[in-house]
Amino acid sequence: MPAEGSANPASPDHQDVAVACTDLVVRYGARTAVDGVTLIARRGEILCVLGPNGAGKTSTVECLEGYRRPSGGTARVLGLDPVTDHRALVPRIGVMLQRGGIYPMLGPRRALQLFAAYYELPEDPEALLDLVRLGDVASTPWRHLSGGEQARLSLALALVGRPEVLFLDEPTAGVDPEGRLAVRDVVAALRQRGRCVVLTTHELAEAERLADRVVILHHGTVVAEGTPRSLAADAGGSATVAFGAPPGLDVAALGDELGAPVAEESAGRYRIAAAATPALTATLTAWLARRDLTLSDLRTGRTLEETYLAIVGAEEGGDAVGHDGSGGRGRRAGRGAGR
Repeated sequence: MPAEGSANPASPDHQDVAVACTDLVVRYGARTAVDGVTLIARRGEILCVLGPNGAGKTSTVECLEGYRRPSGGTARVLGLDPVTDHRALVPRIGVMLQRGGIYPMLGPRRALQLFAAYYELPEDPEALLDLVRLGDVASTPWRHLSGGEQARLSLALALVGRPEVLFLDEPTAGVDPEGRLAVRDVVAALRQRGRCVVLTTHELAEAERLADRVVILHHGTVVAEGTPRSLAADAGGSATVAFGAPPGLDVAALGDELGAPVAEESAGRYRIAAAATPALTATLTAWLARRDLTLSDLRTGRTLEETYLAIVGAEEGGDAVGHDGSGGRGRRAGRGAGR
């Protein structure tokens, strides 16, 4: 794994780099959706691309997948140009769509068998059914599967060709808890096998769980990049402590006890403007215990969601129709998963 803050893509053709964009530009007529994006993702790394509606995430990833030709700059995946070398690249990548791309009457087993026939050395469809926990519904037509089951099947289809690079589009959106666990397990296993995973999501808590490194796009440019921890530190989040407790605490009295300001940010959610130390934690728990109050969910620094909002503001939204007018995921869903 790269060290924190090592996201500078100074040498994009280094042998461990799986995905690289350099000064990438995408225009739709007079509008610029992607304006000079430079990023890399390495083998054995999970890169999460975040950004509000219209930030350029979808357009950037489509260039990397080879489904959109850049207006300027370069994109490389496994050293190949995704557009001109598309035929050579497709067998080496997997694409998980948020929805669609599957014959509605096919069940998971038949769909996986069909897609496996596209590859010389595919994964075993039965093993994939077990991996994504769809064995009990292996013969159920896709249209009768739950949303979470459909998402797990899309993930399995993206994996069937043993991809070296996997692109995940909102992999846990609308997915049930069992499906989320399956996605996390699969992504962690891919990392251990040296695969590269690039994911886009609006579920920031899930991104924080999964990502080794994060790139935040805003108005078509990279506005921040690094690990979730380093981003929080850069946003001034390292010298705070957040915790849960019953609402309505006497924050002035608690602040006097701790020697630092305390604010109730929402009902039952508090933040202390101080760095976490053993002494501060002990004082906080003792103060609550004397009042027979329960402490919950003690966290130091900012969450990725708090960091994200501090960087781009409260513009978070879906990427279905961005400012580029390209139609986002609704348009991408017409492609076959993993193709």
